[in-house]
Amino acid sequence: QVKLIESGGGLVQPGGSLRLSCAASGHTFSDYALGWFRQAPGKEREFVAAISWTYGATHYADSVKARFTISRDKALNTLYLQMNSLQPEDTAVYYCAEGPVGSRSGFDHWGQGTQVTVSA
Repeated sequence: QVKLIESGGGLVQPGGSLRLSCAASGHTFSDYALGWFRQAPGKEREFVAAISWTYGATHYADSVKARFTISRDKALNTLYLQMNSLQPEDTAVYYCAEGPVGSRSGFDHWGQGTQVTVSA
């Protein structure tokens, strides 16, 4: 059974940085991608970034492309999201999930989420 557990959220000032982690377990992820999504209050969940577990190919939402970096440590089975130059509009619950390589939809096995709040 796939299990994804996010951590690393918190309160940060505008312009600050955070690194989120997602501990993954349950099966071999070699045929999949892992991705980050976020959901702000009153809004639908949206794609942030994803990475192919085996080859490390990445893609990003335009809104975060120059500021966020997704990575993974295959030995630790952990996914990361380094977030720099955070802005109030980045405030949301951030989730990791497993899905098809190269896609922004079709993701499943959602974690419980970690809250990121960007505020002065």
